[in-house]
Amino acid sequence: MLLPCPWKIYTRAAVGKWELLQSNIGISAMHMQLLNNNKVIIFDRTDFGPSNISLPNGKCRNDPNDTALQIDCTAHSVEYDIALNTIRPLMVLTDVWCSSAAVMSDGVLVQTGGFNDGEHAVRTYKPCNDNSCDWQEIRSGLAQRRWYATNHLLPDGRQIVIGGRRQFNYEFYPKKSSAEKVYNLPFLVQTNDPRIENNLYPFVFLNVDGNLFIFANNRAILFDYIKGVLVRTYPAVPGGDPRSYPSTGSAVLLPLKNGHGGAIGAEVLVCGGAPKGAYINAENGNFVGALNTCGRIRITDSNPAWVMETMPLARVMGDMVILPNGNVLIINGASKGTAGWELGRVPVLSPVIYRPDNRIGSRFEVQNPSTKPRMYHSSAILLHDGRVLVGGSNPHTYYNFTRVSFPTDLTLEAFLPSYLNPNYANIRPQIVSPVSQSTTGYGQLLVVQFTVSSMLNKDLVKVTIVAPSFTTHSFSMNQRLLVLSQNVTVLGKSTYQVRVLTPGSGNLAPGGYYLLFVVHEDIPSDGIWIRIN
Repeated sequence: MLLPCPWKIYTRAAVGKWELLQSNIGISAMHMQLLNNNKVIIFDRTDFGPSNISLPNGKCRNDPNDTALQIDCTAHSVEYDIALNTIRPLMVLTDVWCSSAAVMSDGVLVQTGGFNDGEHAVRTYKPCNDNSCDWQEIRSGLAQRRWYATNHLLPDGRQIVIGGRRQFNYEFYPKKSSAEKVYNLPFLVQTNDPRIENNLYPFVFLNVDGNLFIFANNRAILFDYIKGVLVRTYPAVPGGDPRSYPSTGSAVLLPLKNGHGGAIGAEVLVCGGAPKGAYINAENGNFVGALNTCGRIRITDSNPAWVMETMPLARVMGDMVILPNGNVLIINGASKGTAGWELGRVPVLSPVIYRPDNRIGSRFEVQNPSTKPRMYHSSAILLHDGRVLVGGSNPHTYYNFTRVSFPTDLTLEAFLPSYLNPNYANIRPQIVSPVSQSTTGYGQLLVVQFTVSSMLNKDLVKVTIVAPSFTTHSFSMNQRLLVLSQNVTVLGKSTYQVRVLTPGSGNLAPGGYYLLFVVHEDIPSDGIWIRIN
């Protein structure tokens, strides 16, 4: 078993800082999900051989189909307790490598697919606070094998599971009946590059009209998954370079402005990736430079067009995390090569903040660097306290720590955006009510009380809700942020009340748990959990 280690701050500066949380969590943080009890589920894969953390109480996994170790007494999944900074080993039975997931409306993590004997499996994890919970598995929960697929929570409470290696289709979980199988999606055939693919882990976002925006390779569609029909085809990204795995860029749905009158618009931002031919070049030892561009498109416009921007740092395999104030953090990755085993070079150590509301040309800001390369199979997620949890980097098999360019990384660290600087303590809000875990409905008035020790600027207060994402392979599935309409009133000295309107439908915010933040002058409070039911 691993013993907890104290947080160690090893970079201090004005523009973000880094904390080392754990020097060894026993596994590589290939997949991560924050749950509504402020614990994080982390897992890598079962066919690596023994990990660096044992299963408890003499437990062992007996899997005759495992390609590395049939009887394995080590864990390949852990639960990270944010408050205690501790790790608890968990048991997954079949191989979860390169799988997908989303949290259901009741807070249960539903994870789908993987490799080998895990490709048809569905695994569930119900949060608990007494350390009794562990993975439960349905061996044949999927109709088709899912490896490198993408999941999204839908307004009706189900998940849609899209694509995967040699799967040009989608299915739902749970199914409405045993007869419900899979549905073809020709777009995935059209975006498949022979021998390379470049359409795995497609970027999927629920649009405000209830249809799905699906991006693969270098283009996108709007898809009515209920009727199974194509609603519209978007123009290809200028330049034509691929952005999906293995030419791995990343993407986010930019903040949705809820309840400000009129129709709600939606924009998608796609950043980084690798140019055409990068994968074949890397396999032959030629590591070409990553893309340094972002494309931004308003997907609700009648005549949408991509607007291109140049990042200060080229990046492939980067992660994009929406912060509580609506800015986007771009973190991890490499500046040469592509995704895949040992196919990335020259790590990008400095994150970048993207401010979507700034004028074009003044949106990017380079942050302080980490000391740790985060290459293939790294990940990053937002925590309730505004930090970003970062881990992983495992560009080869069998937990190899020596004689390779980028050894297996078992550390866990946090990036602290500049809004966590102690100098901002006097303008940082603190939520008084409602209490965390409160429940609300759609289109409801929600009264939030908070304190600020300095003078409040009422014009620079906003309330945001953030859906926690399942992150793997540079894409945060189910990630979305809504800015709620508000009306601020003064209750007394340093105490304020903000009245907000919750989202009007599941098309804007599928039912489930969200982190609610009060943001003042771009400085967010700690988040509290609310459930939209």
